[in-house]
Amino acid sequence: MSNSRSFWVTGASNGLGMALVEHLLLQGHRVAASGSPDALAPLHHDRFLQLPGLLQGAPEAAEAGQLLEQAWGALDCLIINAGTGDYLAGDIARDALFEHLIESNHLATQLSLAAAVPLLERGSAPQVMAVFSRYTALQMYAPTQVAAGWNNTVQWVREQREALQAQGIDVTVVAPLAVDSQVTAAPVIPEAWTAETAAQELLKRLAERLPELVLEVLHPASLWPMPGT
Repeated sequence: MSNSRSFWVTGASNGLGMALVEHLLLQGHRVAASGSPDALAPLHHDRFLQLPGLLQGAPEAAEAGQLLEQAWGALDCLIINAGTGDYLAGDIARDALFEHLIESNHLATQLSLAAAVPLLERGSAPQVMAVFSRYTALQMYAPTQVAAGWNNTVQWVREQREALQAQGIDVTVVAPLAVDSQVTAAPVIPEAWTAETAAQELLKRLAERLPELVLEVLHPASLWPMPGT
């Protein structure tokens, strides 16, 4: 494929992340996946790279960057699946589930982006797409506070946009519509997205390089399964 690109997809063990990986491979791209099943490796050979899945730890994120550096030397696109339950322990208490979901995705988003930026700077038309569920888009700590990078992962990614664009890296944030959002004045009705249909739509819109996309999901677990579901 003459226009193939190199991708890194995080949170790829199931749901939306896995569907993104599979569709990108079918399109002929090279894909590095954090958390994807090892079974993909023999099917796609040198176009598939298995990376550490637990990216909320600095050593694991650094290792992922090093493996990408050794394998490809550059990266064209980082897709951060920031709605994933990949970073949750299987025995986590239900009353702590959402707190850990938000915090672990916040850390994984920061660390994976930091590991990817040096590689993106060497890539072709580099870009980042960060995809959030209605839960990981929530604020940490006191929800009455103003959204900022320290308490809201969506806002943190937005705050990186100016510096990344100065480095030639475009950023697309995909998230539910916030109450005070200026992305669109039109009402957005939650749809019955599946992992497959959402992956197809996001990859179709990737080339547009829009700063913001709205994704309202009727059944979030169909895209981002939680442990035990």
